[in-house]
Amino acid sequence: MELTTWLTYVGVIAALIAFPGPVALLCMHHGLRHGRQRALATVIGGATASLVLMGLSSLGLGAILATSELAFTLLKGVGAAYLIYLGVQAWRAPVTASMTDNATQSPQHVERTGTRALFRRGFTVGISNPKDLLFFGALFPGFIDLGAPQLPQFAILSLTWLAIDLTTMSSYATMGSGIGRWFHSPRRVQLFNRTTGSLFIAAGGTLAASHR
Repeated sequence: MELTTWLTYVGVIAALIAFPGPVALLCMHHGLRHGRQRALATVIGGATASLVLMGLSSLGLGAILATSELAFTLLKGVGAAYLIYLGVQAWRAPVTASMTDNATQSPQHVERTGTRALFRRGFTVGISNPKDLLFFGALFPGFIDLGAPQLPQFAILSLTWLAIDLTTMSSYATMGSGIGRWFHSPRRVQLFNRTTGSLFIAAGGTLAASHR
């Protein structure tokens, strides 16, 4: 792979990943509610979704989502419904002592939720993100030179994406965990839950109403 092609790819995906979206919001939310270490399951779930989309793109299936209005609309609808569901769950989340003590981040004070559940949430939000769907369906294949061995190129692009994605989303999770010191009072925790819940619902509504 030519260096200029790789550098262009790095610039594009760095901007794409860093721009706050549903996955970033979810990582930050889980960072506060479950602690930075457990929120890494959410980060890995989102990154795994990206790898799946890369694989689909390499098989040519990503182009179907990019060109098929029905397939894109169905997946978009599932993603929007799930974001709204997460918003309702966050809005209704009970305020517990573990949340108000979250600044200590000790194991007994962090809200316990299975890492599989956190991984699943991160994966579901990531796999239905139209921004990533369109990138992998329309732009990602353009970085692969069909006249050269494709497997090494795919490996380079995948590892580059993973490095930037895991670093960025882990930063969002750390940011969420770091603001725990401000949530000693149940009232602030409730405000956080309802604010993030509203953002999830708004993101779901925006996704449902969005076009290509």
